[in-house]
Amino acid sequence: MRLPLGSTSVSASGGTVELVGRRGLAWTMLADRACSLDDAIGLLEHPLHDGAHADDALLSAVPSAGKTAPRFTPGQIILWRYGRTIEAARVVRDDPRGLVTWIPTGSARLDPVPVAGEHVRDVPLEERFRSPWRIRESAWTGPGLLRAAPTGRPWSVWFFRTPDGAPAGTYINLELPHRRLGGDVAQVFTRDLVLDLWVDAEHPGAEDVWLKDADELAANVAQGRFTSAQADAVRRIADLAAEELLEAEGSWPLGEDWTGWTADQAMDEPVALPESGIIAAHRRRSGDTSLAV
Repeated sequence: MRLPLGSTSVSASGGTVELVGRRGLAWTMLADRACSLDDAIGLLEHPLHDGAHADDALLSAVPSAGKTAPRFTPGQIILWRYGRTIEAARVVRDDPRGLVTWIPTGSARLDPVPVAGEHVRDVPLEERFRSPWRIRESAWTGPGLLRAAPTGRPWSVWFFRTPDGAPAGTYINLELPHRRLGGDVAQVFTRDLVLDLWVDAEHPGAEDVWLKDADELAANVAQGRFTSAQADAVRRIADLAAEELLEAEGSWPLGEDWTGWTADQAMDEPVALPESGIIAAHRRRSGDTSLAV
């Protein structure tokens, strides 16, 4: 028997989730106020991403929808940067629709973690964004991850797989529109927007859609990382992502069958972080609270 809408659970990563919709059913708006996608982004975007990257290279990065945005080539290694998190990925394809990357098992990453623990969820939610942090180097431990970033959109779509390669579900990660930088160390800059949508792999065409980390978004407001208006803008982006990706037929990338794509041996080699000044400086980062740069 399928769970009713409104059911709650805990995700594999430890976040709270709520069953908020199903493909094929009318979507119930999450935001308190309807607004355009551009208006929602405008409430959240800062030219320097509020200092989250602590890197002047962001000043030279070009919006992915810009005419001068650099294009990446298949097999090229890039850095995908979520502020304090940096991931190494390999390009699968890049065209006007968007960027597709592959993160093989064992690929390197840098993450902010609490000084007093090994994972952000080691800190109680009511204290989480006021606790000191440091950067830790680790590796992607799950099955290889295919990630697509539609051009100019404030989200990316992650295609998860089981260890035997079967589809495990699709993750719509809400994040600021991407900015790109070419050169010797190619990079994509964005910033995570806390809320995410998880689309189960079961019941094709009528999949369950779960909202993840609504409680964490509320804690961001309570602890001063977001204003109430910004939090509602994040919820509005979730609404618009659901409308574009889940209600419309054939919206990219869900309109393309990425579940059947497989990496060849060269593509599936774990990706290392480059030995560069960017990475060396990032390894040294720390802070007294997550509210500060």
